[in-house]
Amino acid sequence: MDVWPNLGKMFFSQAEKLGGKPFLWAKQDGAYRARTWTETAETVRGLARGLRDLGVEKGDRVLLCSENRPEWPIAHLAIMAAGGITVPAYTTNTVNDHLHVLSNSEAMGAIVSTRALAEKLVPAAQRTDGVEFVISIEEYPQSHSSGPEVHLWDEVLKLGAGGGGEIDEIVDGLGPDDTAVIIYTSGTGGAPKGVMLAHKSVMHNCQGAQAVLKPLGLGEEVFLSFLPLSHSYEYTAGQFFPISIGAQIYYAEGIEHLAKNMAEAKPTIMTAVPRLYETMYGRIMRGVEKAGGAKEKLFRTALELGSKKLRGERLSLGESVRNAVVEKLVRNKVRANFGGRLKALVSGGAPLNYDIGVFFSSLGLTLLQGYGQTESAPVISCNVPGGVKLETVGPPLINTEVKIAGDGEILVRGDLVMQGYWRNEDATREAIKDGWLHTGDVGHLDEENRIVITDRKKDIIVNSGGDNISPQRVEGMLTLEPEIAQAMVIGDKRPHLVGLIVPDPDFAKEWAASNDKPNDLAQLIADSDFIKAIDTAIDRVNSGLGVIERVRKFNLTDEAFTIDNEMMTPSLKVRRHKVMEKYGEALEGLYV
Repeated sequence: MDVWPNLGKMFFSQAEKLGGKPFLWAKQDGAYRARTWTETAETVRGLARGLRDLGVEKGDRVLLCSENRPEWPIAHLAIMAAGGITVPAYTTNTVNDHLHVLSNSEAMGAIVSTRALAEKLVPAAQRTDGVEFVISIEEYPQSHSSGPEVHLWDEVLKLGAGGGGEIDEIVDGLGPDDTAVIIYTSGTGGAPKGVMLAHKSVMHNCQGAQAVLKPLGLGEEVFLSFLPLSHSYEYTAGQFFPISIGAQIYYAEGIEHLAKNMAEAKPTIMTAVPRLYETMYGRIMRGVEKAGGAKEKLFRTALELGSKKLRGERLSLGESVRNAVVEKLVRNKVRANFGGRLKALVSGGAPLNYDIGVFFSSLGLTLLQGYGQTESAPVISCNVPGGVKLETVGPPLINTEVKIAGDGEILVRGDLVMQGYWRNEDATREAIKDGWLHTGDVGHLDEENRIVITDRKKDIIVNSGGDNISPQRVEGMLTLEPEIAQAMVIGDKRPHLVGLIVPDPDFAKEWAASNDKPNDLAQLIADSDFIKAIDTAIDRVNSGLGVIERVRKFNLTDEAFTIDNEMMTPSLKVRRHKVMEKYGEALEGLYV
């Protein structure tokens, strides 16, 4: 892999080499259309010059709030090429969220995509002193009130048209230790902190990812981007890693259109979070059970024989014949549903349930679980094709040091480690000690140097008997049941676990029809027969858990944990403190 001094140089070098080849694909008038590398580079330079004319200088922060679309990487690359530092913001941010990020980062400008997003960002910008401009990618009415001036994207591009080579000079002057981006954590606990990542940190991840995927024979790769680019996982894995290998990027129209977009884009590599794989698992299994008969039998045979091979067991002659049949009739169809060209699915952002990993791997898909966090740009380790061990998150990336502290905490050192938290020296000192990033995760290294994560230090439940319990393990097993969509358990300093359960809406609908009950989840969660049905599912899970892990009592809620109600982060992890704010008193009442 080529070695570049910074991310901007990496992009412009690739653009010069790949020229008229397609790069960024987005839907226009119902069909995917591409921007070439050359077109993208010209737009980046024009926007960068426009940003310079608006006053952006080296080190200035510019907030970027947009859904996944070609303008996202163009804006980010232009901010860097102008000498600035990008501050990505989630599209789910409220006015107060934007106010916190703008104020804390001391941003001097902002770029926003749509009118709907601008209506949350602009009021926040008007309440801060330092924001001098907002650039709107789509039409937005000019505001005559006090605050930053709103410019249209096309106007800023015209402003920067026809300039000289000063942008290339600025890019050449950026060093690997310069800050490229400040990514705010998604706030699973407390106010988000700004993680400062240097150019070298992201490039370290790109080099590591290329080494991981090299056995697959990297060539003309195609990515389908749908996780938020404001999250560190998609920021690196879905943006800069594709740039580093000269890949094409398709932008999905949204998670609800993912199946259709996969068929259109035919991606070769896909990155996703465990929650998405859990959702896919649920949909696939409901479809299989609905089909029934021979189709269900063939599918379950594929799972049974696939999982046997995963365990390293030899298939008998008869099993080998049946396996060849299901390879054609089941696994090939599954692969076709993912576009037919998929080399690997990558899972990250949260722990992957082991059974989910076995499920997809048994269906003939290469599923690589990785591990990391925003503070490490974000990837620390990843399973390698041909050497996957689903119980682990793989060996550390190349040029990455990992050691286990005395209390079991995983420590990491290398270029991937953040520079620190923006304007928060105390938190930085707590996270980085003697150059080692303290991840807050507990685990060990196996005999082949693969990381095994046993728990999250801060999330461990210590019951009144002093036993340590992993809530994520219990919750993961609960949500594998078809009756349960989401779950959260508590039990710190208590004799046993209790839980909050969100019933699966499809199960609820079918149960209501079969039992002549109203299809209204708000009514069903108070129905004693429906509660018994959920209780039966929990009993099934409890039978496979240790005594201290069993959920003894539970409450039901008809309100799903979502990004909009702030009970989930944009990477689909449960914000436990937010759930407890609303349901804590009721859950504590289960101990009475």
